[in-house]
Amino acid sequence: MRYPDKNQIADILNAISEDDFAEVLPADASNVDKVKYQLCKKIVIYLQDHKLTQAELARRLGIDRSRINWIVKYKTEHFTIDRLYELLGQLDKDAELKVS
Repeated sequence: MRYPDKNQIADILNAISEDDFAEVLPADASNVDKVKYQLCKKIVIYLQDHKLTQAELARRLGIDRSRINWIVKYKTEHFTIDRLYELLGQLDKDAELKVS
């Protein structure tokens, strides 16, 4: 087996950007960030449960695919609570958000 050389490894590392990974909710997250994270989570669960692609979900919601990608990767800074709750409501009319 032949291992990649330094140049190949550098090319691979350069190709990977931070945008390729889902955000993790920090331990000191604000209550607003916690709510937005939970709303994203509910949308991701819907996506998985209904076996939809991100493109299909974007069409269903009438939004750009990049917005769905942000939701899937928990990029909550791009959304308000209102907007995420509105999107979830389009998918599940009975969706509830419990704040404790």
